[in-house]
This record gives sequence, structure tokens and C-alpha cells, in this order.
Amino acid sequence: MLSEHQEKERSNKPEPEPDANRPTVYQIRVKSHLGSDWTDWFNGLTITPEENGDTLLTGPVIDQAALHGLLRKVRDLGMPLVSVNCLKTDQADLSNTHEEKSK
Repeated sequence: MLSEHQEKERSNKPEPEPDANRPTVYQIRVKSHLGSDWTDWFNGLTITPEENGDTLLTGPVIDQAALHGLLRKVRDLGMPLVSVNCLKTDQADLSNTHEEKSK
């Protein structure tokens, strides 16, 4: 068990820097179903309709400006935004594995 001092030190450590050579993988959840024909419009993100009526847009996003551009497209379509999650590399790999199994 960690002492209070050790726990405080541990929580103050910054998160490891993402690999600057690789874009960050995001998962954007919207309240609505989109077909795969929207992939090009969403810059190649993978479109996964969920059983609950949501759609997941998942894929690499080069920087914050590109992320804001994607969110602007969601807004322009009038789709309610449910969540935006930054996936760690291992989560992104699992997402791709799940995607391939569902095909």
C-alpha cells in the first residue's frame, strides 16, 4: 500500500507524451445512425452503427484542429454529440479487432 505522500507524488506525474509521429485515435459517439457512405466526409473514420441507435466514428485524427473540424461536421448534420474519447494505442487496436470480427 502506498503512503499518502507516495500516492500524491504518483498522481502528480504527467501522463506519458503521445508519440508525435502518430496521430491520436479518437472515438466520437453521436445519437443517430450513419451509413458507411459518410466515411469520406468524415475524413476516413470508421463508421460503426450501434444497436442502441448511436454511431461510433473511430480513427486517427492528426491534431486538435482536425478534431474540431470533425466535431463541426457533426454539428452541421444536426446530430446530438454523445461523447468524444481519446483512445490509448491498445484500445485502438482492440477497436480494430472488434471491427474486423463484426464484418
